[in-house]
Amino acid sequence: MIGMILCGGLGKRLRPATETVPKVLLELKPGYTILERQLFQYKSAGIDRVILLTAHLGEKIRKKFGDRHMGVELQYVQEKTPMGTLNAIRLGMEEAREDAVISNGDVLADLNVRRMWEEWRRSGLLASIFVVRMPSPYGVIDIGGGRIVGFREKPILKYHINGGFYCMSRKVLPLLEKYMVGDIERTAFPELARKGKLGYYREDVPFWISVDTEKDLETARREYSNRTDKPWGYEKLLGVKEGRMEKILYIMAGYRTSMHYHERREEVLKVISGRGWVIFKGNSRKPLRPGVRVKLRPGTVHSFVAASNLLLHESSTHHPEDIVRVEDYYGFRIK
Repeated sequence: MIGMILCGGLGKRLRPATETVPKVLLELKPGYTILERQLFQYKSAGIDRVILLTAHLGEKIRKKFGDRHMGVELQYVQEKTPMGTLNAIRLGMEEAREDAVISNGDVLADLNVRRMWEEWRRSGLLASIFVVRMPSPYGVIDIGGGRIVGFREKPILKYHINGGFYCMSRKVLPLLEKYMVGDIERTAFPELARKGKLGYYREDVPFWISVDTEKDLETARREYSNRTDKPWGYEKLLGVKEGRMEKILYIMAGYRTSMHYHERREEVLKVISGRGWVIFKGNSRKPLRPGVRVKLRPGTVHSFVAASNLLLHESSTHHPEDIVRVEDYYGFRIK
């Protein structure tokens, strides 16, 4: 399994910033770009080789990242003239000659890439698209009986849209060579769908956005202003009040945190959604389900394991750097 990232977009609606900087190199927070988020996501899914499909200002991407970043081997396929997403993916598949996970370089999604890949492999289909429910761009009005009965601010609609991540078999390459140019969403994908060869992966993720405009970039930067990505998901600092830290922890299904303890920090955690376990030294465990509270005293060795996407609220004494890892299952992280 390899990864590919479409990095060649012109970013017209983000100008003037993208006149000198590729869109994927725009920062979510100091020192952490959109592309780094995706590379970290691929590495967390067990992907150690990624092909960057570049065009506009592609040399700046190569200069920044070189041949290896975050332990991921990087290759580059440069389009001389942008000819649409299909041609970029075709060039990448010709280089790779194997099945791949492919993503739009301007998408941020808390997607379980590993689980998407596994479901696609079991399906036997030629390709699969990550789909998300469409948010309304506007607030909506509920009416009835000749009156307005309520307002809803930008609700999630029942429709699904392309989430910007794909799993694709190398067997699709002849179809890509048939079309050569254009966007894959308007050429190869519709044909695969007509033939019954295109599947989908659906997951309700905490955060998804396609960074197309300045407003989108501002939204992404607000999300990352207090957030740190982890190999297993992320943690988000909500604030510090009266000597206590409040955090949100998100652990993807099938992942776990390091086995660790705190020398001084005392924690109280509440399960907001999802299921899993907290595993203690000696392999004893406590089930986690919505509403369950867990109190952890200093020195308690533990790890959180997610059976389904797990969202926890953590309240702890204010010792932010107090963590001792007994066993780390990943060995890489964002600081």
